[in-house]
Amino acid sequence: MLPREELLKGIENRDSVARVIDLAEQAIKTWEVVCSDFLSPPELAEAQQSFSRLTEVQLVAWGGYPQAERQRVAISRSEMPLERSQVAVTALDIAGNFLFDTATHRDFLGAMLGTGIVREKTGDIIVLGERGAQVIVVPELVEFLEMNLKQVRSVPVKVQPVDISELKVREPKKKELTTVEASLRLDAIASAGFGMSRSKMVELIDGGDVRVNWREVTQASSQVKTGDLIAIRSKGRLEVGEIAVTKKDRYRVQLTRFM
Repeated sequence: MLPREELLKGIENRDSVARVIDLAEQAIKTWEVVCSDFLSPPELAEAQQSFSRLTEVQLVAWGGYPQAERQRVAISRSEMPLERSQVAVTALDIAGNFLFDTATHRDFLGAMLGTGIVREKTGDIIVLGERGAQVIVVPELVEFLEMNLKQVRSVPVKVQPVDISELKVREPKKKELTTVEASLRLDAIASAGFGMSRSKMVELIDGGDVRVNWREVTQASSQVKTGDLIAIRSKGRLEVGEIAVTKKDRYRVQLTRFM
């Protein structure tokens, strides 16, 4: 048995990570590869963090394309071969004429959940404007959604599987920048990276809208380091790159903003 309580120590998404632990124990017992449901970025980060301490099992995550936010993990005993191709995901095309009734990510998700499925069985949704959307799901949902998803907003739709290679994924826009700050406080670095006032950033941090490495941080004075990923709801992400100390004992920080 795995040290469950130790693995769950300090974990925010306890239920999700506990389910991954259950699957890991199943993989150890059966000598088979098992797959989780789709995990959100914070859930995935915490599962990977917990399992990094273990030698008995290994995880590989995949969501259909390299920058997918929601991903499933395949789990197996460490001595077994494990590849990304063993993470079972299927892409679906939701086609309709949305020229006069534009649908958003929320509309497509709402229509799918309206058929009775649960969020954990669906991955990313790629909205294609007037032509509809593509969605990544667990393979066992394909037939069900083909039969039951008939409309999004007022628009009739046709659902059919497509090859993963046909996903129309846009590369995220990114902007490289450098800032020089008196400290490595979260509010200082994030306000420079996201181009907003320090007071506004403190407001967002206090409100629980800011995550560092997918964990909620509510202290504006928290220190950041190279490799940290700062995410703000609906504002994108910021990656902290190389940090150097200037002659005046200030910090020159390389940042990459993903929009």
